[in-house]
Amino acid sequence: MNLDLRGTTVVFDLDGTLVDTAPDLTAAANHALEQVGLQPVSAGQLHPYIGHGSRAMIDAGLRRRNVVLSTPEVDRLHDRFFAYYAENIAVYSRPFSGVVDLLETLLQSGARLAVCTNKLENLSKSLLRQLGLDTRFAAIAGRDTFAVFKPAPGHLTGAIAMAGGLSDRAVMVGDSEVDFATAAAAGIPSIGVTFGYTPVPVRELGPGAVIDHYRDFMPALQRVLGGGQTPRHHGREESPTSARGV
Repeated sequence: MNLDLRGTTVVFDLDGTLVDTAPDLTAAANHALEQVGLQPVSAGQLHPYIGHGSRAMIDAGLRRRNVVLSTPEVDRLHDRFFAYYAENIAVYSRPFSGVVDLLETLLQSGARLAVCTNKLENLSKSLLRQLGLDTRFAAIAGRDTFAVFKPAPGHLTGAIAMAGGLSDRAVMVGDSEVDFATAAAAGIPSIGVTFGYTPVPVRELGPGAVIDHYRDFMPALQRVLGGGQTPRHHGREESPTSARGV
């Protein structure tokens, strides 16, 4: 499908939307747990916590092993997680099926592309660079790029402005309640992907359109741009401090 997307900014979440980062995040969590002599936890057991960030993954791993640590001890594990993850960020992480072709299609159609993620900016840029995706984005806005982060709408509108776009001609693409809440707060339509990390079915979270594969993206984009659709959000609200990122 050929669309004229000049003047349109398409903003993507990163983990669980553009890139399947679960394998490397799981490896980093298990590396941290190994520091206190614990056996690895399976990816399936940690999967529901990935979208809530590194600390939630470590806490989940400790619960799985029936271990309680003091806050300073957990802080040290968190530091071990980050040190390991920064050095092993793209060992097994890969773009989801269809991502590379879609990004090229969007660029050829005249769209600006941006990333808005609660992953730290330096980690986000490192991951995208190692996967050869970074040059496709006019802006990469991480958790620490601005004074606010998702679900605060300023994170999304800031990413759009950084890319040189306008919020009245933009779309947010994500996999989680936080993504759709952010888009709704900013008055920007959203597209949800079903292959991400939220434990709640995406269709229950109220994005403007939902896709199961990126081959379905362009028709969904046309619907949310052309239908005058107001973004909807039916999930619970989260404060900015509760939206964890890696």
